[in-house]
Amino acid sequence: MTMDRENACRIYSLLREMYDDPASPRSFLRFENPYQILVLTILSAQTTDRNVNAIRDDLFLQYPGPAELASARQEEVEEIIRTLGFFHSKAAHIIGAAQILVERFQGEVPRTMKELLTLPGVGRKTANIVLNHAHGIDEGIAVDTHVRRLSIRLGFSPENTPDRIERDLMALFPKKCWGLLNYLLIRHGRTVCTARAPRCRECTLSSYCHYYQRLPDMKKVK
Repeated sequence: MTMDRENACRIYSLLREMYDDPASPRSFLRFENPYQILVLTILSAQTTDRNVNAIRDDLFLQYPGPAELASARQEEVEEIIRTLGFFHSKAAHIIGAAQILVERFQGEVPRTMKELLTLPGVGRKTANIVLNHAHGIDEGIAVDTHVRRLSIRLGFSPENTPDRIERDLMALFPKKCWGLLNYLLIRHGRTVCTARAPRCRECTLSSYCHYYQRLPDMKKVK
């Protein structure tokens, strides 16, 4: 059984009260333009945002735009991003993406899901993040490990796969909520609803949470 829209929107409002500070960036990656958020998001797969932010200055100093990255030697890119893991494939992906930007899109980051998905290393999660942060377009909801975990625990979706969870989230929340939902769920997933030891007893959302309601009574005492 999934949650109804009224309770889902109440959770969204509570999350905004806790984490939405308009004066602070609503992105975990430090970027200055659409090209940078595209590259950084591709690189962020299976590593931390902190690790990606740590190499960003060196990477963009050497390759400030798509044209420079498109003509880069893969070994040199690999040396810069080596600490991120999977650096062989990631280097190939960002170079290939830059080449397509130059050859097909006049060096500009596409503004549609269909076009973004033609770039190496870009799936729906990455495309959703890029569309939102680069262009302010909300075509879907990025589902990463935090969003997946919280969606299942809270009762937003009974599904396990990102595509199906995204479908359920899009049906549950008004479109005006889509762009910020990923950020809010990640913040809550990192600070309270952690993977191994969720802090249910101090969670503001516990009265709505399906996971919490299924806990034995002895574990609910605050």
